[in-house]
Amino acid sequence: MRFLLFLIDNALLSLYNENDRKQTELSVYLEERRQAILQLLQRQGRVSVNELSATFGVSEVTIRADLQALADRGLLVRTHGGAIPIGYGLKELSLLRRRQQNVEQKRRIAAYVADLVKDGEAIFIDSSSTALAIVECIKQRRDLTVITNSLVVAQELLAVPSVTVVMPGGTLHHDTGSLIDSSGLSLLERYNISRGFFGAHGLTLEDGFTDVSEPEAALKRPLVLMCREAIAVLDSSKWGRAGVASFGDIRDFALIVTDAQAPRDMVEEIRALGVEVVLV
Repeated sequence: MRFLLFLIDNALLSLYNENDRKQTELSVYLEERRQAILQLLQRQGRVSVNELSATFGVSEVTIRADLQALADRGLLVRTHGGAIPIGYGLKELSLLRRRQQNVEQKRRIAAYVADLVKDGEAIFIDSSSTALAIVECIKQRRDLTVITNSLVVAQELLAVPSVTVVMPGGTLHHDTGSLIDSSGLSLLERYNISRGFFGAHGLTLEDGFTDVSEPEAALKRPLVLMCREAIAVLDSSKWGRAGVASFGDIRDFALIVTDAQAPRDMVEEIRALGVEVVLV
């Protein structure tokens, strides 16, 4: 009996040691992978979840856990879909942070308006974070022309051969990653722009749609009128507040798409003006 117990104890001890060895190997590999992620980040300036998943042969869920663990240790900054180094410029980080605010609302708004975009047409997308969310939803369109003043929009579409990107040029505005110069608008007059998608810093009944700066608003004003159909895309946090300069009257827009938290009384007042408001 004692011999049998001795054998059982030895078997359990061997099993424990084997499990402990495997756990140690996993921990070592985990740390090695995370160190390799940091090295890639320092070399490239940013990393994406799908890129890291392919590089290390692990799931995107695992990579997200790695990035979050490294962020918790103060070694990187998490962004939508990836990460950037701690020392990344504050203005660039500001743009990325705006993209991460009210993400779910922006995703629903983008999914709704993307269904309005047809193959073969020309559309305008501005440099707002809500309008930017539309880009992910239209990459499967064929023979689409996207006119934009946003470097980020252009970069997102760089690897999509079915989409032609047209940029009017101008002076780089670092906070929004956009090109601002109304002199480039003459180029856009050659295009029949079916729909324009415009975000806004704010929307009030008195001021209409407003933006953070006069140069941004000055670029948008004529573009709103160039589009056969101007569509405003803004989450409920923008309702009832005003920016520095107006770029469009409420009646200049055929459609406003927002989330269900938009103030009901203001929604009804705008609908009374004959403008369609869709809550998603």
